Amino acid sequence: MTRIAANLSMLFTDAPFLDRFDRAGAAGFQAVEFLFPYDHPIETVKAALDRNGLSLTLINAPAGDWAAGERGFAARPAKRAEFEASVAKAVDYAAGLGCPRIHVMSGIVADEPDRDACEAVWSDNMRLAADMAGRAGLAVSVEPLNTRDVPGYFLAHQDPTLALIAALDRRNVLLQFDVYHTQIMDGDIIRRIERLRGAYGHVQIAGVPDRHEPDSGELAYPQIFAAFDRAGFDGWLGCEYNPRAGTEEGLGWAAPWLDARP
Repeated sequence: MTRIAANLSMLFTDAPFLDRFDRAGAAGFQAVEFLFPYDHPIETVKAALDRNGLSLTLINAPAGDWAAGERGFAARPAKRAEFEASVAKAVDYAAGLGCPRIHVMSGIVADEPDRDACEAVWSDNMRLAADMAGRAGLAVSVEPLNTRDVPGYFLAHQDPTLALIAALDRRNVLLQFDVYHTQIMDGDIIRRIERLRGAYGHVQIAGVPDRHEPDSGELAYPQIFAAFDRAGFDGWLGCEYNPRAGTEEGLGWAAPWLDARP
């Protein structure tokens, strides 16, 4: 059954972060995800979730200086200590917020001279992250990003990413299936959903090519939702898109899956 979660890092952004929980609840969402909650105490974020009856489906581990272009550390040999600290912080927040998984970003490696060294450190770091998360009962998500939006990112295609995940031998590390990134880099979305069933633990959606609402562009999302249902995916689909206008004004596509509240 299709269930959608609001990405509070991209939706309702005309409001301060903590107010976005209220907006999401009023719009009828039952779950949210977001990148980085770390500017706010766990107790404050938990209160915002609880007062709106919202589940939290995903947070990202701290990924460095986002404004300066950093996108995580897992594949960056010089960032091992920073990586471990970021995962520890994410695990603390996820456990405290009742969030079942953390997205651990791999990093920009365009300036790294040795791809093999990046792959080796990524594998070591991701095993460490998996073990740290596992002790708290959490899963780790790994997401390839398209090279148009994030040039130089360590992971860009699903199949090589899945091969690296398999080599980790950690059952709590799963693919994060972002339909937007995957369509740009790999395509063949419906067949991928069916072929990779069981390999992905979290899904994100957006229209392609402009990353707006999933009711326009080149993808037929009703068929994609049906494919995830046929594949037995019972998780949440994170709405990680940039609204064309206001968030609420663009939610007509989502009406069948929203629980409107007075």
